[in-house]
Amino acid sequence: MERKIIVVTAAYGHDRIAALGGQQALLPIIASAGADGVEIRRELLNDPQLDALPELAQQIASHGLKACYSAPEPLFTPEGKLNPLIPALLLEAHQLNASWLKLSLGEYRGSQQFAQLQRWLSETNVALVVENDQTTCGKLAPMQRFQAACAALNLPVTLTFDMANWLWVDESPEAAARALAPAVSYIHVKAATPHHYHYRAIALDDAEPRWLALLETLPNDAPRGIEFPLEGRDLVAVTRHYVNLLREK
Repeated sequence: MERKIIVVTAAYGHDRIAALGGQQALLPIIASAGADGVEIRRELLNDPQLDALPELAQQIASHGLKACYSAPEPLFTPEGKLNPLIPALLLEAHQLNASWLKLSLGEYRGSQQFAQLQRWLSETNVALVVENDQTTCGKLAPMQRFQAACAALNLPVTLTFDMANWLWVDESPEAAARALAPAVSYIHVKAATPHHYHYRAIALDDAEPRWLALLETLPNDAPRGIEFPLEGRDLVAVTRHYVNLLREK
């Protein structure tokens, strides 16, 4: 079975996306590059675009692409409660015909509210995946606790493994991969380099081979999302280069 490659629209940069007229303008580029799917970012949608998600879904399908949906929201609020926006976000993902909704973890403090989350998930055909973000909530320990609780209680929530975000929270990506790999269903492929006391994402061709060794420790059948910068005059050629690279590696 051929490995699935998804292109995250944010990889093209907010300014480039705005200049092109929105995320829908990227669909022919992504499709022409041979990718299998597109990750639509909620933070790059304005209100009229949010109201037109079914139309965007039709455009995605017409280009032969699968969709996934990313929202800049945590699963748990700063108070440790389930985010009340989750049902609305799941509905938006459904309107987009997305295979899954991606959120960050937030302030996870225990499984007391898993029954409510289970009810919400039972009412939709959209899967939920939780990503390690660049906050302390995305460190390895809380991600492990959450994953273990999901497994123990048979909650159908899996993980998005962002390969570089661990660096932002002073964690070892390799240690995280060893601990979390069995629960990973989606990989954000990203390399980063130190920059002004922090990090910045860089293209794979400009990165040390650490990303490749890390990728080999993660599930081989998990879709791989391109979330590093895609820049250049010919965006189709640049995108195709990395789609082919990640499909082969």
